[in-house]
Amino acid sequence: MRLFWWASAADAVGSQASGVVLPLLLLGLGYSPAMVGLIAGVSTVAGLVLGPLAAVPADRGARKQVMFWSAVVSALAMVSVAVSVVGGRPSVLFLLGAVLVERFATTCYEAAAAGTVVLICPPGEESRAVARLGAADQGALVLGPALGGVLYQLGRALPFLADAVSYAVAAVCVRAMRSDLKAPEEPGRSEEPEGAEVPRDRVSLVGELVAGLALVRASSFLRLVLVWTTTVNGVVVALYYGAVFTLQKYGDGGARMGLVLAISGAAGLVGSLAAPRVAARVGPPRLLIAVSWALVPLAAGLAAASGALAYGVLFGTLCLLMPLAVVVLQARAIQMTAPGLQARTGAVLATAAGGAAALAPVLAGVFAARSGTAAPALGCAVLLAALALHTTWRSARGTVFADVAEEAL
Repeated sequence: MRLFWWASAADAVGSQASGVVLPLLLLGLGYSPAMVGLIAGVSTVAGLVLGPLAAVPADRGARKQVMFWSAVVSALAMVSVAVSVVGGRPSVLFLLGAVLVERFATTCYEAAAAGTVVLICPPGEESRAVARLGAADQGALVLGPALGGVLYQLGRALPFLADAVSYAVAAVCVRAMRSDLKAPEEPGRSEEPEGAEVPRDRVSLVGELVAGLALVRASSFLRLVLVWTTTVNGVVVALYYGAVFTLQKYGDGGARMGLVLAISGAAGLVGSLAAPRVAARVGPPRLLIAVSWALVPLAAGLAAASGALAYGVLFGTLCLLMPLAVVVLQARAIQMTAPGLQARTGAVLATAAGGAAALAPVLAGVFAARSGTAAPALGCAVLLAALALHTTWRSARGTVFADVAEEAL
C-alpha cells in the first residue's frame, strides 16, 4: 500500500506543478487565451473518452502493466515538452500532441488505479486507504502549484521535467509492488449485475465497456455516489471560477487567489485524514446528510463574500467538509464492487465527475457575465440544496447504506 501511495502522491504533485504553469508557458510563447482554453478543453475531453476504454484491460488482468506503461509514456511526453522549451519556441501542434499523449496515458493510469485499493488493502481498511490517497491529492494541491511556480521562475522547462520525474517515480513504485494486481476469480459469484451478464469468453467490446455502467444503474448506492460526487465536483469547480471572477472584480491579484487555493488545499488535507475517524463516530448515513446540508450555507455565503480572506474561510470550510463524505462514499463503493469490475465502475464515476468539472467553468462564466459575479455561488447553493434533499430522502428510506452489504454478497 505504501508503494501505491507514493506512486499516487508523486504523480499528483508533478501533475499540479506542470499543470499550473502550462497556461503561463503558452501565453508567454505568444499564444492567445483562446488557444490556451482550446488545449485545456481538448485534453480534458480526450481523457474523459479514453477512461472507460482503458478500464477494460485493467479489469481483465493487465492492471499493473497498464499503470506501469502509462506512467512511462507520460514521463516521455513531459520530457519532450521540457526539451522543446529549452530548444526554443515549440509549435502549438507539438505542445497539443504532447499534452494529449500525457492526458491519454494519465487517464489510463487513473482508470487502472481505480481497482487497486481493493486488491492491496486489508479487508475493513478501505476507508483509511481512501482517506490517505485523498490526503495525498489534497497535499499535492498545496505543494504542487507552489513547486511549479518556483521552478518556472528558475527555468520554464523545469516544471515539466519535474513532472516527468514524478511519473518515473510512479512507474518504479508500480513495478516494485509485489502483487500482480490481478483480480481473483470468485467462484459462485458473477462480476456483472443481474440482467447485464457479459460472457467471459468471446465477449464483445461494447459489453465490456457497459458492464461498469450496468452495475452503477443496478445499484441504488452507486447511483447515489454518482449523483453526489458529480454534483459536488461540478459545484467546487464552479465556485472556484466564481472566486476568480469576484476577486478580479475587486482588484485582488493572483497572489490572493493562491492564498485561497492554499487554504482550501490544506483544509481538504485535514478533512481527508479525519474522515475515517469522524465516520466511525457519527455513522456514514448521518455524516453524509450532515455534510450535504452544511455545504449549502457555505456556497450561499460565497455569493456575498468580496475579499480573499472571506473566500478563503468559506471555501476552505467547504473543502474541509467535502472529503468527509467523499471518503465514506468511495470506500463503500470499493467494498461493494467486485474486483473484476473496479476499474470500469470507477471509470464511470470518474467520467461523470470529470464531465461536470469540464462544464462548470463554462456555466460559471455565463452566469457571471449575465447576472453578476455572485450568480455562480447562488446557483451552486440552490443545486446543493436539491442534492441535500435528495440525499436525505434516499437515506431516510433506510435502504441505501443497507444495500451496500446486500449488494456486496
